[in-house]
Amino acid sequence: MDNSTAHQDKPTPSLQSVIEATKQAPGRGLPPVHLWHPEHCGDIDILIRADGVWMHEGTPIGRPELVRLFSTILRKDADGYHLVTPVEKLKIRVEDLPFRAVSMRHENGALVFVTDQGDEAVAGADHELVVETDPQTGEPAPRIHIRADLWARIVRPVFYELVEMAHEVDGCLAVTSQNKSFALGPEGAGL
Repeated sequence: MDNSTAHQDKPTPSLQSVIEATKQAPGRGLPPVHLWHPEHCGDIDILIRADGVWMHEGTPIGRPELVRLFSTILRKDADGYHLVTPVEKLKIRVEDLPFRAVSMRHENGALVFVTDQGDEAVAGADHELVVETDPQTGEPAPRIHIRADLWARIVRPVFYELVEMAHEVDGCLAVTSQNKSFALGPEGAGL
C-alpha cells in the first residue's frame, strides 16, 4: 500500500471523533442534525470541491462510504457549512454546492434526481429546481433542493436531458414535475 492510500484511510484524531459520533446516530436513515446544537468546536480541514470531491488536508477522501457518512451529518447554518454531531460542530469549506445531481429519471409524472452521495429528490413543491443564469456569460447554473438548506448542482449531462424534455411556456423553456412547472431559461439563450 502506498503512502497516499495509507493517508486516505487513516483519519486524524479530530476526524476520527466525527466518524465515531456519526456511527452513534439512530437508525440507517439521516441523523436528526437539525435537533443537534453543540458548541462550535472550530474548523476541520475538509473541502467539498465544485466537482464533488471531498478533500481532507488537501487529499481526496478515498473511501466513498466515509464521504457518504459525512454527507449525512452536513448542515448549513448562517455562518456556513458544518459537520454536526450531538457533541461537535466543525466548520468545513464548500466551493460551490455540497452535492451534485448526477442522474435523473422520469417516474410517474415526476423528475427524480439522484446525487453523488445517493440522496434522491423529487422535483416539486418540497424540492425546488432552480436555474440561475450568469448575467455576463449567459451560462445556466441549475440546482435542485435536497434537504434543509442543502442543494445539489445539476451536472451538465443531466441538465441537457432536462432541456431535451422541456417545453415552451411564454418564451421560456420549462419542465414539469409533480404538476409543478420549473423554468430552465429563455428559449434559445444558450440552452
